Amino acid sequence: MIDARHTSGRSEIGPPPRKSLIYVVDDDYDVLRSLRFLLETEGFDVRTFRSGSALLGSSTRQAADCLVVDYKMAGIDGLELAHRLRGLDVSTPIILITGYPDETIATKANSAGVLQVLLKPNLEENLVECVQNAVNSGAATGQP
Repeated sequence: MIDARHTSGRSEIGPPPRKSLIYVVDDDYDVLRSLRFLLETEGFDVRTFRSGSALLGSSTRQAADCLVVDYKMAGIDGLELAHRLRGLDVSTPIILITGYPDETIATKANSAGVLQVLLKPNLEENLVECVQNAVNSGAATGQP
């Protein structure tokens, strides 16, 4: 047995670095499962929520490093969720995903405090890069 506390010439073994925590909010179970798989495959920890209300009711809503939120959901849509989170002083970067783009979505998303809007169904091409950029920008500014 090797005692890691007594190594000569090597740094001590510490805990592994924390993985970035990503919250995904979508009312479509298949999309949640797919996005969880994609992001976990890329090395992120992922927690999913089936509605905006579920995230708002969570005591850990500020713990994520990035939020991936669907635009069209039953109850609270993604833009309303973003507005409410910002009203609760949640500064976590938000990426809005939508299969229903319109010409005003970018303006609406910007006013709701959304960092990026991505279009379904081809999220894989851009989502991981956008999430990584959001996590890095949050870390650079000292946000969660």
